[in-house]
Amino acid sequence: MTVTREMGFADIPELYGRMTGDEKHEWAAASTLPVLWVLYDRVLDVAPDRVDDPSRDRFLLSKGHGPMAYYAVLAAKGFLDPSLLDTWTKWDSPLGLHPDRVLVPGVEIGSGSLGHGLPIAVGTVLGLGLQGGDQRVVVLIGDGELDEGSNHEAIALAGRLGLDRLTVVVVDNGSGTHGWPGGVAARFAVEGWEATTVDGRDQDALHEALLTPHVGTPLAVVAEVR
Repeated sequence: MTVTREMGFADIPELYGRMTGDEKHEWAAASTLPVLWVLYDRVLDVAPDRVDDPSRDRFLLSKGHGPMAYYAVLAAKGFLDPSLLDTWTKWDSPLGLHPDRVLVPGVEIGSGSLGHGLPIAVGTVLGLGLQGGDQRVVVLIGDGELDEGSNHEAIALAGRLGLDRLTVVVVDNGSGTHGWPGGVAARFAVEGWEATTVDGRDQDALHEALLTPHVGTPLAVVAEVR
């Protein structure tokens, strides 16, 4: 069952607050809320009645720890019945501690293997292109995931191939082990990406950044949340 009442960002705190039992990941989840809302409210071409539509945009949550924010946004947008949020962390709940694409409508990938969302997104763009599609593919990762070598291979390949249907949002809360000289955006820019850094709590700035023209290059939006 889906939501019939239109919900807004003001409803998110109540929805988010219904989920308890994974407090150690609460900050990791909360830091993604503004990005997720802007994506689902203003950017992505997705809808609850089109979860299997081949022409839909694809959103991949690679930062899968504590997906409470993701579930709250999906509930607000009608993909989930809000009552399901009360089952969070229960043994028989479809809402796992990592999202499950088989159990949760609108979820595109399971994110149990952290650090692989960006490589999967690159493959998704390539696969859709072979089918003649021009859908946008957006992947949300954490700055700590950039410690994974597979991400650097994906960054380099996407830049070389000019995958302009690909957008990466990096939620940067300073959790990367090594950090990056010049900032996270510089890591993407050096590989030929269009890259920008914004306040990860500023929804208008996030929206503007996500609409940055990037013909012939992939786009990286670094959302700083410190």
